Amino acid sequence: MVAVLVTGGTGYVGGWAIAGLLERGFDVRTTVRSLGRADAVRAAVGADERLSFAVADLLRDDGWDAAMEGVDYVLHVASPLGDENAREADALIVPARDGALRVLRAATRAGVRRVVMTSAANAASPASYAEDGVTDEALWTVDDPKLPAYRRSKTLAEKAVWDFMATYDGPTELTTVLPGAVLGPILSADNVGTTRIVQRMLAGRMPGTPRIGLEVVDVRDLVDLHVRAMLAPEAAGERFLGTGEFVWMREIAAALKDALGAQAAKVPTRELPNFVVRLASITDPSLRALTISLGRRNRHTTAKAERVLGWKARPAAQTVVECAESLISHGVAG
Repeated sequence: MVAVLVTGGTGYVGGWAIAGLLERGFDVRTTVRSLGRADAVRAAVGADERLSFAVADLLRDDGWDAAMEGVDYVLHVASPLGDENAREADALIVPARDGALRVLRAATRAGVRRVVMTSAANAASPASYAEDGVTDEALWTVDDPKLPAYRRSKTLAEKAVWDFMATYDGPTELTTVLPGAVLGPILSADNVGTTRIVQRMLAGRMPGTPRIGLEVVDVRDLVDLHVRAMLAPEAAGERFLGTGEFVWMREIAAALKDALGAQAAKVPTRELPNFVVRLASITDPSLRALTISLGRRNRHTTAKAERVLGWKARPAAQTVVECAESLISHGVAG
């Protein structure tokens, strides 16, 4: 039986990766920082005898060699905890970069077949975001201290693993996947992950929608892309964008209103002027990372993933509506 290690089983994407791999018949091992979290993961993905756990932390060396024993593939989807609003960008950059290298080094020592690492579409974007356009995997974001720390961390972590592979001479292969805004259903009420933006809209905690565009990719489609990238021989040594359809926040709001009716009564319909968002960002750190993208229609093409791997993302409206329905059914929409 083929065994796959998924890093960060308690995470949103990690949980769906485990569920998707088990459904496809793989043996799965996942890393947790404490075995006390194992029961929560089992409950979320469904208890399965083919699921096992290893204790390992992206910030520490301990446990990674043991986690790799008997593993054929690694899906490195976890991101170490960090403070995106910290005064020092290194508070987010260093853990992301060092954690990725820690996983890759352990994987190469164990001789696993391939590591598929989750990066971000922001690592293949114009650094300034000042121009509209469509970019592909050939572009690397130019690191700039003025960029948000999260975007810098994803770019620098991915660069670090490719630099490592450039000097590595062994059997392990590397592939990276660069997703857009990951939404979709949740597996448990305890882990809403990146769906918080939809959660906030449903709860009426937004006075309006900022003029921000998202390339919405369904978490289930993202897992499918990882598995395809893991298995396809031609995916070795490649980057694959996994973005979805570009939609403005107001279009997300409209899709929720149209599909959910009264359940979306609190979803804001008014689009906020850019200057209002910029003013609010002075006192609300969570908005600062958004201001660079206000009004910009920067998009990425997934033609490579479609051509090489036969991958296709579902419509954004379907994803956001099913995301909202899942939040509502789990009782965490308000």
